[in-house]
Amino acid sequence: MLSKEYKAIISATVPILEQGGEALTRHFYQTMFRDYPQVQPLFNLSNQAEGKQQRALANAVLMYAKNIERLEALGPLVATIINKHVSLQILPEHYPIVGASLLKAIREVLGAEVATDEVLAAWGAAYGQLADILIGAEEQIYQQNAAAEGGWRGARQFKVAQKTVESEEITSFVLVPADGGKVVQHLPGQYIGIEVAVAGSPLRRQYSLSAEANGSDYRISVKREAGGVVSNHLHDQLEVGANLQVFPPAGDFVLTQSDKPLVLISGGVGITPTLAMLTTALRSKRPVHFIHAARHAGVHAFRAQVDALAAQHPQLQRFYCYETAAADGAHATGYLTAQQLSQWLPETRDVDAYFLGPKPFMKAIKQQLAELGVPDAQARYEFFGPAEELA
Repeated sequence: MLSKEYKAIISATVPILEQGGEALTRHFYQTMFRDYPQVQPLFNLSNQAEGKQQRALANAVLMYAKNIERLEALGPLVATIINKHVSLQILPEHYPIVGASLLKAIREVLGAEVATDEVLAAWGAAYGQLADILIGAEEQIYQQNAAAEGGWRGARQFKVAQKTVESEEITSFVLVPADGGKVVQHLPGQYIGIEVAVAGSPLRRQYSLSAEANGSDYRISVKREAGGVVSNHLHDQLEVGANLQVFPPAGDFVLTQSDKPLVLISGGVGITPTLAMLTTALRSKRPVHFIHAARHAGVHAFRAQVDALAAQHPQLQRFYCYETAAADGAHATGYLTAQQLSQWLPETRDVDAYFLGPKPFMKAIKQQLAELGVPDAQARYEFFGPAEELA
């Protein structure tokens, strides 16, 4: 437990973090990568270049400082961080590296007059408290994954059993264990971490599982990102028979059992986790409204699969919105609006809604669902990459 004095110091730094938190975290990453280059494979440098990682960390540090007196209020944020750490196999030995780099950045960015020895001592103790919480929770998940049927701990070698082009941008990879064993049954909505060697350097990434659990393999569906080192490597270099390292499934953005109508809304590659949710939900006979937005038909992945499911399951209604011409077979064109969304939602607003996609898309959907009367607690979302907040 932190002392009252330390808690007071942490709380007093909130205004500083609100104004300069991102500059602090930017310097933190620069410092850590310079002093400890061995941790670079754990981070997506594209997110670094775009500032996503810095903003996410700045928000997390700020929320921690604001809630230092009531850490239970951090529940959802902590759970998200824990799952992302598990998917990348963050280990106890990584935490001292982060702690040392954070304290060094605080002193160098704020200066010795603001970041006094007392301030650094308080933040060192606060970081230690948070690290203990995360390490303990992550260890529990590591043990659960290892003990589960088909489970394992750490990296496990898989090979590519199938490679399928799903659209102009998305390709699916079916991965099977090289040892011929089973795999952990994942929950619909979860993701796995993978490690591949690109130009001799090991790099780790997380990808949603785009098919429901079957106990024998995993399917990921990867969008080719402009400048994406790993996504382009997977598209261009990873062929059937190739090997890669896989970490067990993780993630708390999962489909929950319910009798309420289910609404799945996705934009672009955000469709990937909703596919596992869709096929799982259809067996429960609950009404499902599947809504997908894409730029055009050429980048719309899995349309034939969803159409086939709709033909087999009368409780499934699906709607597609393309930015360009309706001649491509979309139900609407342009951006998805609240007016259009209201026509595609069930009559009742007492629904379970899950939505994923680019951040501007999700921000708009969150606002539209609220305007249309969907309870906030029943509108769930997750970010690809660093955890953020939708204002």
